[in-house]
Amino acid sequence: MDEKIQGWVNLYKPKGPSSFSAIYKVKKKFNINKIGHAGTLDPNAEGILPIAINKTTKLIPFVNTSSKKYLFKIKWGEQTSTDDSEGEIMNYCNKIPSEEEINSIVNSFIGFQDQIPPKASAVKVNGKRAYAVLRENKKFSLDPKKVFLKSINYLSSNNNTSSFEIDCGKGFYVRSLARDIAFKLGTYGHVVELKRAKVGHFVEKSSILLDDMLKIGQSEFEFNCIHSSISMLDDILAYEVEEKKDLKNLSLGKSIFINKNQLIKKPLDSDKEELVFLSNKGNIISFGKLSEDLFKPNKVLI
Repeated sequence: MDEKIQGWVNLYKPKGPSSFSAIYKVKKKFNINKIGHAGTLDPNAEGILPIAINKTTKLIPFVNTSSKKYLFKIKWGEQTSTDDSEGEIMNYCNKIPSEEEINSIVNSFIGFQDQIPPKASAVKVNGKRAYAVLRENKKFSLDPKKVFLKSINYLSSNNNTSSFEIDCGKGFYVRSLARDIAFKLGTYGHVVELKRAKVGHFVEKSSILLDDMLKIGQSEFEFNCIHSSISMLDDILAYEVEEKKDLKNLSLGKSIFINKNQLIKKPLDSDKEELVFLSNKGNIISFGKLSEDLFKPNKVLI
C-alpha cells in the first residue's frame, strides 16, 4: 500500500482475537506500513475498533477522547479476579437484585467518578502491566482514575443476568462499573458479555466485520473501507488549507496565516479550541495553535 494513503477503518472485532491480533491481520493482508487502533477491546469483547492507517496513527491520542457506547451483561452472585468470565471466582452471593433495586441506584453512577480499574488491565504497577502482575499471583492495589459516565440505561433481566447500555468517556472500564453496581446492590457481579457499539462517529451499522474485510481485494479496501483522517475527530477546530505556498511552508514546519473563511469544522466542546487542526482534501496535515490569524504547527503530517 502507498504510504501516502491514510485515514480510518471502521472495523468490527469479533469475540476471540485480541485487538492487536485483529489489526495485525489487516496490516498483513493489505501490506500497510503503519497501523494502530483507538481504544483496546478485550479478547472476549466485540464491537467497534477504529483502525488508523499510516500517518493517521499520529491522531490516535485525539480519538481516544471520543465518546463510546457499550452494551453489556452482568451475571449476578459471583465476583471474579478479572471482573469478567475469564477470571477465577473469588466470592459468591445468593442475592439477585430486582428490577426496582437496579433502577433505584444506576443513575448514581452518572457524571464524573473515581473508578478503580480491574486488576486484569493495562494500568502500570511499578513499571509492569497490572494483568502481568496478577498472573504472578502478587498482591497489589490500583489507584482510582477519574472517568466520566454520560448515561446508563437498564435494559432487561433474565434469571441471574441483567443487560445495560452506557455512553461514556475515555479510560472508562465497563468491568469496574459492573463490579461497583453489584457492590452497591449488596451482591457480587461480573461482565459476561460486552459489545462496543459506537466510537465517535463510527457505529456498528457502518462497520465491517474482520472476516469480511479479509476477503476483499486491495483496491476495494482502499476505495471503500478507508474514511478520511478528519472523520474520527469529533471535538476539533479545523481549517482547510489549499494554497500550494501554505502547504510547502507547513511541510517545512513554518507558521502560516489562516483565513477564518477556511473554517470547516467547529468543536462541540469549546474547551478544546486551543488545539487547531489543518486539513487538505480530507486528510489532517498538521495540528498546532492559532494566535489571532497565525497558525503555529506543533506537528506536521505532510
